[in-house]
Amino acid sequence: MQTLPEGFTQSIETIPESVSGFDAQHPPEQKLIDTCVHCGFCLSTCPSYRVIGKEMDSPRGRIYLMDAIKNGEASLGEATAQHFDSCLGCLACVTTCPSGVQYDKLIAATRPQVERNYPRSLPDRLIRTLIFNLFPYPKRLRPFLVFLYVYQKLGLQKLVRSTGLLKKVFPRLAAMDAILPQITLDSFRDNFPTIIPAQGKKRYRVGVILGCVQRLFFSPVNEATVRVLTANGCEVVIPKTQGCCAALPEHQGQKEQAKALARQMIDSFAGTDVDYIIINAAGCGHTLKEYGHILDDDLEYREKAKAFAAKVKDAQEFLAQVGLTTQLSPLTDEPLMMVYQDACHLLHGQKISVQPRQLLRQIPNVKLREPIDAALCCGSAGVYNMLQPEVADDLGQQKVENLLNTGAELIASANPGCSLQIQKHLRLKGKEVSLMHPMELLDYSIRRVKLQK
Repeated sequence: MQTLPEGFTQSIETIPESVSGFDAQHPPEQKLIDTCVHCGFCLSTCPSYRVIGKEMDSPRGRIYLMDAIKNGEASLGEATAQHFDSCLGCLACVTTCPSGVQYDKLIAATRPQVERNYPRSLPDRLIRTLIFNLFPYPKRLRPFLVFLYVYQKLGLQKLVRSTGLLKKVFPRLAAMDAILPQITLDSFRDNFPTIIPAQGKKRYRVGVILGCVQRLFFSPVNEATVRVLTANGCEVVIPKTQGCCAALPEHQGQKEQAKALARQMIDSFAGTDVDYIIINAAGCGHTLKEYGHILDDDLEYREKAKAFAAKVKDAQEFLAQVGLTTQLSPLTDEPLMMVYQDACHLLHGQKISVQPRQLLRQIPNVKLREPIDAALCCGSAGVYNMLQPEVADDLGQQKVENLLNTGAELIASANPGCSLQIQKHLRLKGKEVSLMHPMELLDYSIRRVKLQK
């Protein structure tokens, strides 16, 4: 057991033993735990520690808890599980750590342990059951959109939000409602053919993953992505059998569900003979690149998963690598002040930061501004803003304030969760600032579509 770091506000000895510890199924590895020297460099970059202010809600605090549970000095109960739940999984600590601690692997191993061994309350179980049985399945979610469409069209959403009653009675449902985008008729149709030919000389044959939230709530982003790829010499393949990438359950410790969805995704691209597999959502991309790890103990899929992950590229990463072949036109007649929002699973998870900026700067008249605390999570973190709405709201307010302080007229965001979170807090501040995906901006520039200032 390591020495308790200075600054802990709650000692291990005060944690009540309510249930057992980790089981034998892939607990966090001791050798990874031992690499943490508790230096504290992670504290300033950890969003949950910034908001909550407790040592146990920091990466080194959680690592200490993992160590204590493994050694039988603490129990996996309410007092400890809450600190693992408070982690956004943004991976900023992985980027910051001078000792190279693989916190991403530690928290990824701990969350399934929590889900298997910690008995959650009934309200918690109900909301999680709703999320994990609905959101990763577009075919289940799409019929539900009919009710949401009517809910918005009849003005019921405005009424519910104006009363504030839902937030008092069911805060997590209120959190869902707060990030609900405008439902349009595009959400009810899949209009992509299986194969879309390249424009001009064919350079690559690429697969495109449509996503779940992206497919239903941000269909224009997928359409723009396909147009940009084909305009730059890519033949696009979109398998009809593809489903969820498994990011949502994987990030929340629903291991078996994540494995099943990953296998389905791999099978959907089998035999397509694509050079690359393109994804335009940051959180999805990070998980897709982790398939080799997710299915490491699956003898049938292990090698397939590694081969699949090796082909995955974020859309911006891919285009920056192969280069644009089409001419870009200005989005506005005057200089356009723009700020790029770094999604955590692009910046920290995939180490992609320069490429989006390189692409955006190729658009004539674009002037990029940089926000302070660009690497700080916006609070979305998959479904975190639904499960931990208070912490998420604090982070969302900080993020939007920092983006607005740049004076930018437009925010470029490459992740649907981030976009929903930022739009929510822009609305709460009464600010009307355009927010678009970088692929939409490139698409507009290629098609010579002008933005209205």
